[in-house]
Amino acid sequence: MSRTVAIVGRPNVGKSRLFNRLARKRISIVHDQPGVTRDVIAAEVADGAYTLLDTGGLGLAGGESSRQIIAATETQVDFAIETAPVILFLVDAKDGVTALDLRIAQKLRRRGKAVLLVVNKVDFNAARREDPDFYKLGLGEPFFISAEHGVGEAGLRDAILQKLGPMPPETAAERDALCVCFVGRPNVGKSSLSNRLIRSDRLIVNAEPGTTRDAIEVPFQFRGRDGKSYPFRLIDTAGIKAATKVGSPVEYFARLRSLDAIKRTDVVFLVLDALDGVTQQDKAIAGEIVKEGKPVVVVVNKWDLVHDSFRRPEGVPGYKDEREFREKFEHALFTRLFFTPGAPLVFVSALSGYEIDRMLNAAVKLHRQLDAKLATARLNKTLLHLAERMPPPSVGGKRFRVYYATQTGNRPFRIRMFCNQEQRLTESYRRYLEAGVIAEFGLSGCPVHFDLVGKPEREGRHPSSGAKVQDD
Repeated sequence: MSRTVAIVGRPNVGKSRLFNRLARKRISIVHDQPGVTRDVIAAEVADGAYTLLDTGGLGLAGGESSRQIIAATETQVDFAIETAPVILFLVDAKDGVTALDLRIAQKLRRRGKAVLLVVNKVDFNAARREDPDFYKLGLGEPFFISAEHGVGEAGLRDAILQKLGPMPPETAAERDALCVCFVGRPNVGKSSLSNRLIRSDRLIVNAEPGTTRDAIEVPFQFRGRDGKSYPFRLIDTAGIKAATKVGSPVEYFARLRSLDAIKRTDVVFLVLDALDGVTQQDKAIAGEIVKEGKPVVVVVNKWDLVHDSFRRPEGVPGYKDEREFREKFEHALFTRLFFTPGAPLVFVSALSGYEIDRMLNAAVKLHRQLDAKLATARLNKTLLHLAERMPPPSVGGKRFRVYYATQTGNRPFRIRMFCNQEQRLTESYRRYLEAGVIAEFGLSGCPVHFDLVGKPEREGRHPSSGAKVQDD
C-alpha cells in the first residue's frame, strides 16, 4: 500500500467530511458527535489512484465510547500512520491550535513521514489564515480549506499528488481481486472473521454490539485448493439492525453503508450466529442480498461453542450429537431462507479458524460460476422438464406457459423468458423454476433472474358471431 494517504487528527475536526470530499462519495459517516469514526475506513481516489484512509479520532474523551474502544481506535490511527507515506493532519480553524494538536504534531514529526498540515473550516473563520500558531506545529505551510464547501480542495489535491509522486502501473492481480463482504446482525462475529482472514487485529473487535460502524475495505491474498494464489478485497461492515430499531442518525447511516457495501461486492458472506439460529433480521438481510442480485455464501459462525457443548457430558438438550444438530440447523436455515436456493453453507469458527479456508474456496467457486454460459437448448429442455414434472398452478382459469427462453446476462444470471402472460407466474412457481435451473446448471448460490416477455394481447371480432376474442 505504497500509495496511501491517511487523515489523522483529534475528534470532530472534520476528518470524515474531508474524506468524503476527496473520495467524491459519501463513505465515512459524518456527524457532530465526537468519536463516530472508530475503524480505519478506506477508499480509492480515482483522480490520483491512491488509497485514502479515514481514521478514528485521537484522544477520545470517553462518554459513549468504552476504554477498550478508545484504545483500539488509537491503535487504528497508529496503523494508518505506519501504513501511509503521506499524512493529512487536520486541525480546526475555529479552535486554533490546542494542546492535543501539539502532542499529535510531535508524534507525527517523530515518525518522519510526509505530513500536510490542513486547517479546516476556514469559511467560518477566515481570520485564522493569519494565525501564526499553526506554524508552531513545525509541519510547514498550512493548507486552508473548507471540507464542507470545497474551499481549497484543488490545491490540497495537487499537493497530495506531488507528495505521492507518479503512479506505478497497475498489476493484473490488483485488477482481478475478488471483492467479498461480510454482512449480518450486530455481534455475530463479522470483524473477528475479518481479522482471522487477514491474520491481524486490523479491525476493531469488541463484545459490545455495534462496534463497527463503517464499511472497511482491506486487500489480502488466499491460496486455494488448486495451489494458486487469489487476490481478495475484504469489506467488513457494521451490523445491520432492523430499520425499526435504528435509534440514532449514526446507526441510520451505518446501516446505509452496510447495505451499500452489498452493492459493491462480488460475493457476499451472510454471517449467522450458531447459537441463535436464523432470526427474522437474518432473513431480512438475506432478502437485501437477493434483491441486489448478489451470490451468497451462508456462514454459520461460533461453531466452536456448539462443538464444546457436545464435548460436555450433558451435551445439547434435544440433540443426540453434533451431526444431528448440524443437520437440523441446516434444514431449519433453508426453510427460513427459502429464497437462497443452493447457497453454499459453511460452519466456521473465527476463534479457532475452523473451516475458514472452505469458506474462501466457496467464494472462489461462486465467482467462477458467475461467468458460465447456459446453453439455450439445454435451458429450454430443463424448463420443459420442470413444467412437466410439476405443472404451474391455474391463475384465473389458465396456466403460465413458457414458449422459449435464452440467457441474456451474467452477474446475476438473467434469462429472458417468452411466455403467454407474465401475471400468471406465481412467486412460488418462480422460485421452483429458479431452483430447478440452479440445480441443473450447478449454479449453487448464484442469483437467477427471469425477465418475462408476455404474448401481446390481440382483440378482434369473430367473423361469424361478432364476439370479441383474445389470445391465451
